[in-house]
Order: sequence, then C-alpha cells, then structure tokens
Amino acid sequence: MKKFLLLLVIAMLALAMVACAAPAEEEPVDDPAAAEGPAPDWTEYNNLIAEIKASTDFAAREALMHQAEDILMATGAICPIYYYNDIYMMRDGIEGFYATAYGTKYFMNATFGDATSLRINLASEPDRLDPALNSSVDGACLAANSFIGLYTYNANNELVPAAAESYEVSEDGLVWTFTLKEGLKFSDGSDLTVDDVVYSWKRAANPETAADYAYMFNGIVGYDTGDIAVANVDGKFQVTLAAPCAYFLDLCAFPTFFILQQENIEAAEGYMDESGAIIDAGAWATEAGFVSSGAYVLESWVHDESMVYVKNPYYYDADNVKLERLEFMLSADDTAIYAAYRAGDLDFIDTVPTDEIATLLSDPEFYIVDELGTYYVIFNVNSPLFEGMTVDQAAAMRLGLSALIDRQYIIDTVGQTGQQIATSFIPAGMLDGQGGVFKTNDADYTYPIGDGYFAEEPDVEAAIALLETAGFVFENGMLSADTPISFEYLTNETSGHIAIAECMQQDFAAIGIDMSIKSIDWDVFLQERKAGNFGIARNGWIADFNDPINMLEMWTTDSGNNDAQFGK
Repeated sequence: MKKFLLLLVIAMLALAMVACAAPAEEEPVDDPAAAEGPAPDWTEYNNLIAEIKASTDFAAREALMHQAEDILMATGAICPIYYYNDIYMMRDGIEGFYATAYGTKYFMNATFGDATSLRINLASEPDRLDPALNSSVDGACLAANSFIGLYTYNANNELVPAAAESYEVSEDGLVWTFTLKEGLKFSDGSDLTVDDVVYSWKRAANPETAADYAYMFNGIVGYDTGDIAVANVDGKFQVTLAAPCAYFLDLCAFPTFFILQQENIEAAEGYMDESGAIIDAGAWATEAGFVSSGAYVLESWVHDESMVYVKNPYYYDADNVKLERLEFMLSADDTAIYAAYRAGDLDFIDTVPTDEIATLLSDPEFYIVDELGTYYVIFNVNSPLFEGMTVDQAAAMRLGLSALIDRQYIIDTVGQTGQQIATSFIPAGMLDGQGGVFKTNDADYTYPIGDGYFAEEPDVEAAIALLETAGFVFENGMLSADTPISFEYLTNETSGHIAIAECMQQDFAAIGIDMSIKSIDWDVFLQERKAGNFGIARNGWIADFNDPINMLEMWTTDSGNNDAQFGK
C-alpha cells in the first residue's frame, strides 16, 4: 500500500512537471533525451511567481502558491528532511537577549550582570558583512546588531519602528510614506537621512550590485527597469508598490533593506574600476572599521579567528545598549566551541556536538526554540549526474533518491527534541496571508500525502521503481554494476551536517549507490553552492518572513538564492 501511495504521488508530480515543461519540438529528433535535456523549463514557474506577487485577491494568491509548490516539488530537486528548530547555549545571568523565528539573534539589549562584554560564537568566517549582499543566517545576525532598517523585531517577535518614526499608507495600499526619527546618525557621527534610505534600497535592487535578495524588491514599481520607485518626498521616504503587500513591513526589517552610507561604500578600494564599472559592491565591508548605523560597530577582525564589535555611541537607542563589546570566536568546529563554553571562555554558543544533545536536555543553559524553516538536500538540475536524461527521468532519479532517506532515523540519531519530518519545502506552521496556516487552511487544495509530497518513511521498492524509470537497472534489489550511481555530496564542516550525510550514505549504500562526502569551510561552501559547483549538497532555509512566497520566490531564475540552478 505504501509503495502504491508513493508511486501515485510521483505520477501526480509528473503531471505537474509536464505542465511546466518546454513545448515539444515539432521536428522529429533521433535522441529525444538530448533534445529535451534534464533541466526543466522554468518559464511557467517564473511567470507564476510574478502573478502571485501582483495578485490582490488573497484567496486566489494562496491557490497560485499551492500550484507553484507543486511545480517546484515535481522536479525532485528539493528533498526536505526536517523542519527546523534552533539550539543554543547561554550563560545563566544573561538577560535581554532574544531570537526570532527567522533565526536572527539580537544582543543589543542584553545584559550579563556587571559584565561589559559578551563572548559569542555564531559560526565561522562570515561570507559577507554587507547587509545587501549577505544570504546567511549568521550574517543576518551580525547585520541586525550593527545596522538598522526602517523597522525591526522586538523580543515578542513583533515589528516595531527602528529608523522610522511612523508611516502612512494610501487607501489602495500602494504608496507607503515613512517619516524618519529625528537626529539619526551613522557610526562616524554623520547624519543619516531619507536620501540614505533611497540610496540603500536602489543600490540593493540594482542588478550591478548583484545582491542575492534583489528579487525581494520586485514588488516595487520600476524593478524591471533597474530603477525602483523610492524617493525623498518632502523629507519623507516614499515607496510605490505595484500591488498591495501584506508583509511589506517585514521587508523593511530585513537586512537587504538596511540603511548604508554611500560615501563609505563607493570610496572603498576595489569597489569599481577606472571605467566606473562595479568590481566588488561589498569591498567596503571586508575589513574592520567600516561605517554602520546599528547598536555596534566592527572594531577588529582577525580573519578566520575573531571579531570584536564595540558599542556605537551614535545609535539612536544607545542608552539601552548596556554591553560595550561583543567578542566573536570564528569557528565551525562544534567540539572546540563546546569545549570553550565549558571552560568558561564563551558565554553564548549557537551549536553543540550532536552527541552531546541528549545529555544537555536537562541543562538550564541549553535552549531549543522554534524556527520557521526547512533543512533539505538540494540537487543541481544542471549537474552532469543527469546527463543524457529527459526532464522526467532526471526528476524520477532525484525523487527515487529522496524516497530512500530515513528521515526519522536522522532526527533520532542526529537531530534534537522537537524536530518534525519535513514532507514538503514550505514549513508546517507557515501562514497563508489570510490569517490561517498554509498547509491546513485551504479546503480546495489537497496535498498528495497528508500535508506534503513525500511519505514519512523510506520506501525502497518505490525508490527502485523510480530509478528504473530513470534508466537504471536493478537485480534482486541491488543496483546493477552496468548502470552505477556514484556522486559526491557537498556539505560544510560541522559534525551535525556530516552525520546527516553519513546517514544518507548508509541509506543509499543499502541498494548499491555510492555516495562520497566532501566537507569544506562555511564561506567557501556558500560560494560553491551558489555558483552551482556541485551535484548534490546539503541546504537549509529559514524564512525571512511568515509568508509562503518567501519560500517560493527564491527559486525564480533571477534569484541569487536559486542554488538548484533552475532556468540557468
């Protein structure tokens, strides 16, 4: 019965796949596989996301988002493992610290008794400190503590004004006008004005900046021309949207929308060449000493070792910032990080070795908090691994591999308390934009299985059937040597990610599939995955705001977060 259900799911997914595939060639071809290729045509998906973004009918919008998720999951390129929760350890006596469901951690209102500094580990060397160019959770945490946007989140996960004092919205929901707080300044003491907000948003949306999150500005008029409709109107910051946006204030609190100083950015060595072309838009934030606008400013940075942030006296809420210094240890070695915490050398750590979790559950300094996100395996649809296959065969191979993974075993042996098997990419508790939960509040939509696309348990028979559809031969339940499957799995260097990879390696080996594991430094890993220099890799996405479009628009062809390389 289980096999039948999963095969039924695959059949339904295949129908969705056909719906978004490229039109067939009119002329006959000798090799249909070569003509079609393994990567899906992504035009319909791109158009569908644009339609969702422009929709003012929220019921119709939800139906379109279900359609988009169907298309995405039909490719098999996204293999969900579990829905996220977050763990960290924090010294008894630390107060005022808080984290959001989006993984961002705020230290600016923290206190630690009479201490004037806090010693922290969030991750290893950050990939980018320019808020407009960052796409990692640790980078977002650093940005949130050193820059400001128009809005931010408080300890109750509520949106509250930051640089903004107030705002007004036109009756049609299209024109937002913000009044800034008086006396705002950058960390060098210079004035922070409406013109700085205009510059920062236009810069982040400009294709020349090459921001991964530039697509988040596509709801603003003029995005398609490279000149978004934001302006200084009578000393106020005005934005004109193409369609009403229920989560617009969430965007105003997101790092890509943070406020930066033009002079500091454009005077940096390596920013542009002699012709005026931008070489590296983030060159200004590659060493300590750059101008910021938030609670802290980066004073020193020993690459791959440490960073020290010090209090910014010009921060608009500086009176409520009690800690003078945030001292960061840069490391991805969770054993060394945990040892440093136990030795008293760190006060806050964002990871622990997986084999310590069970014993830490009763430790009052160990925290498990909810997050809105999904841990998943990602396939590069342009990988040579799928060479010579049709779109459907490549999808069947990916779906077959996904069906072999024992997700519950991963959670039981590597994960932590409260993790839930993920059977779809959109997280279980994500809202639908209409006051309900996306997965359960649409009577007109039914997921193939339960609230997702995959059975919770592995199904070897169904997996083999799918792999046979992709052209592989099996004999007595084992992969034939005549049609081998061998690939490298890319991950970053932490024990938990490597342990998950080893679990999957074991699942694949059970039917003769050879998977090797390659682990590399965090910042290099991000660059390699983004560039498409992988076949299969670990991935994870923590929502930037509570709406399914955030999980869907990242896969458009022009998105800098489209690691699956759809349409590329």
